[in-house]
Amino acid sequence: MDTGAHHIRKPAAMGSFKLSLLRILLIPFLLLAPTVAEELIAGDGVPPTFIELPAGDDELRTFIVHVQPAENHVFGTADARTAWYQSFLPEDGRLLHAYHHVASGFAAQLTRREVDAMSAAPGFLWAHPSEVYQLLTTYTPRFLGLDVPHGANPGNHSASGFGDGVIVGVPDSGVFPYHPSYSGDGMPPPPARWKGRCDFSGSACNNKLIGARSFESDPSPIDGTGHGTHTSSTAAGALVPGAQVLGQGRGTASGIAPRAHVAIYKVCGRECSGADILAGIDAAVGDGCDVLSISIAGGGPEVPYYENPLAVATFGAVEKGVLVSIGAGNSGPGASTLYNDAPWMLSVAAGTVDRLIGAQVRLGNGLSFDGESVYQPDISVDAFYPLVYAGASWKFRAQYCGKGSLDGLDVKGKIVLCYRGGGSGRVAKGDVVKQAGGVGMIMANEFSHGYSTIADAHTLPASHVSYAAGEAIKEYISSAVNPVAKIVFQGTVLGTKPAPVMASFSSRGPSLRVPGILKPDVTGPGVSILAAWPFQVDPSSSSSSGPAFNFDSGTSMATPHLSGVAALVKSKHPDWSPAAIRSAIMTTADPNDLSGNPMLDEQHQPASFFATGAGHVNPDRAVDPGLVYDIATADYVGHLCSIYASRFVSVIARRTVDCSAVTVIPDHVLNYPSISVSFPPASNSTATVVVRRTARNVGEALAVYYPYVDLPSGVEVVVAPSSLQFTKANQEQSFTVSVSRGERGMAKVVQGALRWVSDEHTVRSPISITFE
Repeated sequence: MDTGAHHIRKPAAMGSFKLSLLRILLIPFLLLAPTVAEELIAGDGVPPTFIELPAGDDELRTFIVHVQPAENHVFGTADARTAWYQSFLPEDGRLLHAYHHVASGFAAQLTRREVDAMSAAPGFLWAHPSEVYQLLTTYTPRFLGLDVPHGANPGNHSASGFGDGVIVGVPDSGVFPYHPSYSGDGMPPPPARWKGRCDFSGSACNNKLIGARSFESDPSPIDGTGHGTHTSSTAAGALVPGAQVLGQGRGTASGIAPRAHVAIYKVCGRECSGADILAGIDAAVGDGCDVLSISIAGGGPEVPYYENPLAVATFGAVEKGVLVSIGAGNSGPGASTLYNDAPWMLSVAAGTVDRLIGAQVRLGNGLSFDGESVYQPDISVDAFYPLVYAGASWKFRAQYCGKGSLDGLDVKGKIVLCYRGGGSGRVAKGDVVKQAGGVGMIMANEFSHGYSTIADAHTLPASHVSYAAGEAIKEYISSAVNPVAKIVFQGTVLGTKPAPVMASFSSRGPSLRVPGILKPDVTGPGVSILAAWPFQVDPSSSSSSGPAFNFDSGTSMATPHLSGVAALVKSKHPDWSPAAIRSAIMTTADPNDLSGNPMLDEQHQPASFFATGAGHVNPDRAVDPGLVYDIATADYVGHLCSIYASRFVSVIARRTVDCSAVTVIPDHVLNYPSISVSFPPASNSTATVVVRRTARNVGEALAVYYPYVDLPSGVEVVVAPSSLQFTKANQEQSFTVSVSRGERGMAKVVQGALRWVSDEHTVRSPISITFE
């Protein structure tokens, strides 16, 4: 039997071709280089053997090669499969990764000329260069309604439990295993199906952190950036009392599923290779992980799935029963900026929590504006300082406080107003102000970010304020003879409203690849999230005692919240498929904020479903959804045949697929928990789109559900039958939703919901109707 996964250690330095710079879902990555938008070069599915490259036929690069053995051929061992992969290569020493579980193929050092010659070999399907990926809590469990108990060995976790018996795999930047968030105290041994290993020496691994491996050039799984430690502890970290960052956010830290096991697959250093990511996911599936938490984005909104290692690998994972929770991307708030939108993924958007790390700005004219900063030194609240606008400098784009932009501007002893963005990181702006002699910084949003602020560990007194606040402050500076300001630190403020609100950076739909599927799927907490960190965060460089934590923001942070929730559901329902778990999470999500009003976007306007997905996750309801919408792997293959040729579907499916012999399934026909339909411009007013769905009863054996449609007037929706009557558990019933164009003059996009309501459950499916 083919049971193993082989990883061949590659040299530390390789001349890999950087086809495109892709970003991990951190916005921007704290304490590292700022995120810079890069042009993404997308393959277009044209028949050449591989993506056209610049000149250099004989330059070695890393290629991912997809191959297919002869029909009905079965490899007896993993070594036999690897040997077959080796037969495609011109010489020994070229193979980097052999894939066994989620892809049929390998990664190797090859020249363009060698790949061209290889394409004639029997079994060859497709090859493309390995893309380079750039690396972009104490309170959130309670915010999500989960009871966080005291002590190391928790008992009952309200209705949803603690994730007992579930293994969460995290392909990321590694882990700091000595953090108490990975304590094995009170944890049972991993399930018998676990086949992984720990590459740390000594006792770094235990019954909590059960595995750690590296697939990039550094052979150690240790986390050098903090990203992997933060995400994995958010998903399933142990309880750690006394967590705080610079005195803020004090409380008991806990992952969403604190009784779940964690396995780490280091696929990123400062950047990540698609070949390494594919190898890490391949190993995680072979090792026996139940849930994958992936806070990496890549491929671009238009890159076909067969050229995206994340899409290929996660399809294989889902086919083998592993749920994939993955960040939607950090390219919002523009439309159609989704990165991870494949229908087999749980695509996660990011929102706020009702917690503010308060840093209020007060002006000399009596106006005040709420802002945020983690670094809150003891300074006199009575002291006003001169206030200056960085844009007053003659330097180009000086308003963004980039390096050198304040040269020649007198900021010594003053508070400086800077603007977010412009290619420099949020914390780095404060460094520039401090080096120029400034005593404080007010960082204001540009219009696109609206009211979306972030708590950072700045290096000087600072406050991150909204766009509206920034404009008012700038107007005050221009109109006052001697403008002054002070920053009043308020500490950790709970119960702020409105919350949750969509984060401005969270990528938005509609999907360009699957417009008939409403993406993202769901929203989770992703702004100023406190979780484990490998090293102390202290701008004063003074020594700090106790374990290190940090606040971070991004869909990177929202994703592990959903991974943890998926672990809770999997623990309660171990036989549910990934699609059923996703359905449970989506149909029980909250479309409203904590005050009962519709969720808002970064401009404090009602948020579109293209931002929120089904709504904000509700863990307690997700474990008892009443009904679920399941999807078989064969249906995903049928859907892929609606957009790609057989050859490319075979790359994703890891087997020969003849689309002419497959029932083709358009995206809106998939049995998805949400509904998205479009009316082309040429359709007349009587045009009707009919969508069919099948629901499975996972609630009370005897139950009757009645449909309620929440949509604006002018759109005609008919649901048939008029009720779903179940007489036993796991019984399935089908229904149709017929959508008619109705009146002309409707808005281009109309959104609402279909609710199936029984005595015990409400099963909600968001509906999005687009008039093109």
